[in-house]
Amino acid sequence: MTKKSVPFSQEKLNAVIKDYPTPFHIYDEKKMRENARALIRAFSWNEGFREYFAVKAAPNPFLMKILAAEGFGADCSSLPELIIAEKCGVTGEDIMFTSNDTPAEEFIEAERLGAIINLDDISHIPFLEHCAGLPDIICCRYNPGPLKKGNLIIGHPEEAKYGFTREQLFEGYKILRDKGIRRFGIHTMVASNELDPLYFVETAGILFTLIAELSGELGIRFEFANIGGGLGIPYRPGQKPLDLEIISNGIRERYNAVIEKNGLSPLKLFMECGRYITGPYGYLISRVLHLKNTYKHFAGLDACMANLMRPALYGAYHHITVMGKENAPATTLYDVTGSLCENNDKFAIDRKLPELAEGDIVVIHDAGAHGHAMGFNYNGKLRSAELLLRENGDVEQIRRAETADDYFATLDWGKMANFKA
Repeated sequence: MTKKSVPFSQEKLNAVIKDYPTPFHIYDEKKMRENARALIRAFSWNEGFREYFAVKAAPNPFLMKILAAEGFGADCSSLPELIIAEKCGVTGEDIMFTSNDTPAEEFIEAERLGAIINLDDISHIPFLEHCAGLPDIICCRYNPGPLKKGNLIIGHPEEAKYGFTREQLFEGYKILRDKGIRRFGIHTMVASNELDPLYFVETAGILFTLIAELSGELGIRFEFANIGGGLGIPYRPGQKPLDLEIISNGIRERYNAVIEKNGLSPLKLFMECGRYITGPYGYLISRVLHLKNTYKHFAGLDACMANLMRPALYGAYHHITVMGKENAPATTLYDVTGSLCENNDKFAIDRKLPELAEGDIVVIHDAGAHGHAMGFNYNGKLRSAELLLRENGDVEQIRRAETADDYFATLDWGKMANFKA
């Protein structure tokens, strides 16, 4: 079985912990940059290829500035994400605004920034026109229904809340055409954390065929096809990582067979990967607080699912390394837990690990996406710090840990003196 490694030694991590107490998330800048370049290189055959980083995966402006420097745009889905993008210097058509059940003020801000607006429903056309006006370029999200199978995270397409049906797409683009829109894109995303490379080739093929049909019937031209994200990462040791070349070559074949053949090129290809870019290069660092032996062996950490909720939410696997015991035999079965008043506050169930001791430092792998981002304050838990391992080996804090003052900051304490219960 392939081992998962960490980008720092035990001595280095102990030195970091002296300045930044556990728990915290730490990200590997060098590996993120290398991964970003590999994705762009794989699709270099498409002159207009663009990756719009899914901000929801890791909404830290320091990480976004790194990715923007590598040529990435930003895929945003909320007002704060639009604000983060603007503060990082990402504006205009470098932003893809992919939202659903969208408030008017978010459409207004997306229009102000000149973002490409990706509509989730046909009813959003008049809603957008009323609240913000229709932009020069517009995109619609396609839900292929039974044509594609989904997965645990995003659900089956027919049951998912996202996107237009095929019939609604033809009607929607006709409405937009008749209202004077001349620049169009199309988008779909129907799976998350998918490890079959042919899944994405098939998705692109479905989208290309649909573009040909829409263009022919409605007499419109598409500038881009956003084939979504959902590229998975090997959370478990031994899982095979995605082969970008297989994905790229397969999509190129479909592009030539449909887009080129029907005279619809040049068509830009966009993606909106988040997890694939940062996920493997972020780590949750925690310490063993307590060892409890009752009906099972429990290892209680100073982190909890407020720091990483994927195992509790999805039953997701995250590999665990015990620093200093990387080569020790995994002899003991543990439930690795946090301290929330919830029994599903567990990072691992029945996980074989080396025999643990109080104070051991553990590294929870693949926490660079949908980790810190999904944090919350239940039980009054405070969100942890985020650190960045720079390319030169230095470590910088890019988000401080929350304090009790932060937790209480939104309360109106001024009213408390005269409040009568």
